[in-house]
Formats: sequence, C-alpha cells, structure tokens
Amino acid sequence: MQTSLLQKLKAVILILIGFFVLVSCLMKASKPKSPNILFISVDDLRPELGVYGVEDIKTPNMDKLASEGAIFLNSYANVPICGASRASMLTGLRPAGKVTLRGASCRSDKSAEGYATFPEYLKQNGYHTISNGKVMHIQEDSPQAWSEPAWRASTNKIAGIHYYNDYNDWVNPESGENLKIYKGKREGPVGPFYEITNVEDEAYHDGQICNKTIQDLKRLSKTVKPFFLACGFWRPHLPFNAPKEYWDLYDRDSINLADNRFKPENLEWIKSSQELPQQYARTEGFPDDENFHKLAKHAYYASVSYIDALVGKLMKSLEETGLAKNTIVVLWGDHGFHLGEHNLWGKHNMMDRSLRAPLLFKYPGKSGLRLTQLVDFIDIYPTLCEMTGLPVPAHCEGESLKKIIENPTAEHKESLYMNFGTLYSVKTKEFLYTERITEENDVKKIMLFDHKKDPNENRNVVGSPEYQDAVDKLSKQLQNAFF
Repeated sequence: MQTSLLQKLKAVILILIGFFVLVSCLMKASKPKSPNILFISVDDLRPELGVYGVEDIKTPNMDKLASEGAIFLNSYANVPICGASRASMLTGLRPAGKVTLRGASCRSDKSAEGYATFPEYLKQNGYHTISNGKVMHIQEDSPQAWSEPAWRASTNKIAGIHYYNDYNDWVNPESGENLKIYKGKREGPVGPFYEITNVEDEAYHDGQICNKTIQDLKRLSKTVKPFFLACGFWRPHLPFNAPKEYWDLYDRDSINLADNRFKPENLEWIKSSQELPQQYARTEGFPDDENFHKLAKHAYYASVSYIDALVGKLMKSLEETGLAKNTIVVLWGDHGFHLGEHNLWGKHNMMDRSLRAPLLFKYPGKSGLRLTQLVDFIDIYPTLCEMTGLPVPAHCEGESLKKIIENPTAEHKESLYMNFGTLYSVKTKEFLYTERITEENDVKKIMLFDHKKDPNENRNVVGSPEYQDAVDKLSKQLQNAFF
C-alpha cells in the first residue's frame, strides 16, 4: 500500500516537472526575438535621391525603401569627413566632445577608447555582428565590435589614398593608360576619377560586398541569435567607377547642373576637399569648365544608381529569406558632397552640401513617413538601442529617433552641432552658423546662412546688422556646446 502511494506520488511529481518544463519551453518559444538590423552605409552620398525631390537621378530601390519606412529630410553629419563622421556616428559622440574625433585618419576603436561602438554594444548584449565593406574607416576596422573578422573586398592597407596598382577598383585596361603620380604623403600612380566599363555588378568591390552580404543573410536566416549586419558600400566615393549600364541610364546633356556656380556673396574664403584634382587623373577642366561639370555629375549619378541597384538586391534577399518582418533597415550616407555648387567638388567644409546626407529607417509597422525634424547622426546609436530594447549607454550624446518615428509630430532637437578641425558650426531650422577658432584662441565669426531665405547659401550674412542678434545667440550656443 505504502509502495503504491509512493509510486503514485512519483508519477505526479514527474507529471508536474514535465508540465513546468513544457510551460517554460512554450514561454521561451513565444518570447519575441529581438529585431535584426541591416545597416547600409553609403560613402559620400548626399540627399541626391528621387525621394528627396531630385528629378534627374534614378534611384528606384532607395526610393522604395524610404516609402516603406521613414525618411529624415533634415539629417546632418556631425563632421564632413569619412573617418571622423563614422567614428562619431558609431560611438554616439559629437566630434571634439568627450573624445576627439577629428581627421580622416581617426580610428573609431582608439579615438573613442572606453566607449563601445554600437556594434560592440549589441555584441555584448547577445547579437551576432558582421562587418562587410567600408563600415569603420580604417582597414583594420575594430575587431572587438564583430563576431566574425571584418570583411573587405579590397586588400589595400592604405585608407584614403587610392593608388591605381594597389586599390584595384579599376577594371578597364584603358584606365591604366591614364595615370598620374600623386605626390602626397606617399607617392604613387593614381587612376582616372571615373570609369565606364561593360561589366557585371560583381566586377567592382561594391558588387562583391553586396554578394557577401546576401550570403550572410541566407546563413543568418537559419540561426536563432539576432544579428547586426553592416554593409558598407564605397560608391559614390571617388573614383566614380560603375558598370556601363548605369551610365546609360542618363543623357549627360539633360542632367541639370548647379545654377550657383559662383562664390557666395560676402564670403572671402571657402573651399572643398581637393582629393579629386590631387588624387585622380583625367581631371581636365576642374573645377569650373562646363564640360567637366557635366562629366563629373554624370559620373556621380551613375555611381549612385549602381549602389541603388545593389540596395535593391539586398532588399529582395531580405524578403526571400523571410527576414524582412523582423529586421530594422538603416541606410545612411556618412556626409554630403558638393556637385559643382559654388564651383566646389567634394566635402570638407561647413556648408549645407557637405553636411547634409540621407538617413532612412525601415522600422516594422511604420511606412510612408517624411520627417522634417532636425536630426544628426549621433542620434542613430540611441535609436537602435531603444528599437532593440536595450538601455542607452550614459556616454551617448544623441537623442533617440524612435519617438518621432512613432509620433511624426513630436519635437526633437532645436540645434545640431558640427566640428571640422578649427571650424565649429550650429544648425537650426533657420540658420547655419560657423566660427573659426584661431591658434591664439580668437573666435572668428565667418559664416551665417539664412536657410529660410537662402537655402542654396548664395549670400553670407554674418556681418549684416539685421542678423547681429542671431549671430550673438548662435555664438553663445557654440561656446556652451564645445567649450
């Protein structure tokens, strides 16, 4: 009798244990997986997309991505140069803030020592993180941020100087017949600033980066862990090399050129980066010849359309793998780029065309949002934290964009702050104001543009009496932000 009761008790206990195990398994199975993130960075991409109102350019895939999510119409880089912009964005820190992030040679893992980049933070919190292509500026990347070794199509160890024989991103033999010697920090042969070749997308590095990312999506679709997959495209960074089919999308003579190819009024000094004439061949007519303007803008457009096609391939793969429903997609340009405005080509100044760049978010459940709030790229880090349910690290200086994606009428920032070397700028809805700090620590008030009256920045009003109050107010804001 006693034995029978014991057996029954054991049976009940086993049933209860089985029940609790089953409930536990069901609870784990029902717990929603943290969202994946596909992060697409596009080098030197300014808001030259159809969805930003540019009629000449053909970017159907990025336009579609924007229509399926949120587009930020007033998004700004915190510094107009590749390396430092990426370091600032990835750490969530303003340049010249808690850490110094100035200069093209900036290392996001060294300059921000003690501050985890958001890929590293996601990795620390259970994400599988992958870097393909140019995500961080330097070739060595930041090993602690990635679950797998960072992958690049190029084996070139010299970031920023595109030697023809090493960089290996020209595929047309004719390009090798049009070289010049670059006499900078390192001398070497450099190729032409553009290339037109009848090849497949995969002939260039960006096509290879796209294919690697698609392979990773297929592989990751079979895993349980959430992932952060970064895909860094080089184009439309110089050289403007793209397959012929993307050049053929355009009639060169029908592309509208900048209508303000003159120096801004009341501005003594302004320039853009000199990488085009210094580091590339076949730049005859730079910077002001009309034929050069037509060729260079056509080349930039072909490069953007090439990247657009690759973005389309990524989005198709995301759908085919079944990942789209639980994947946040971010498309980001690291800073702007002048395309002949004021006869400037490139970046490296504190004007709107160098600072403003695209930012698109595809966030499950939100679509068709055209957001006009001022945002800057240090906002990306806290946004991804909130979207994945992680606490925002204390060091972050940005503000999450999740609130305005979920409520498009919500307020965000009144001012954005930028730095490039000795130049410091503040952007408000109405103005873009810039000061230079001299070696003697004197403050030079050099630029004020009234973006409501003069969005193309044709007249510098920093010395106009009617703007004195605005200058005084904005100067105090800069002092409080940086010093």
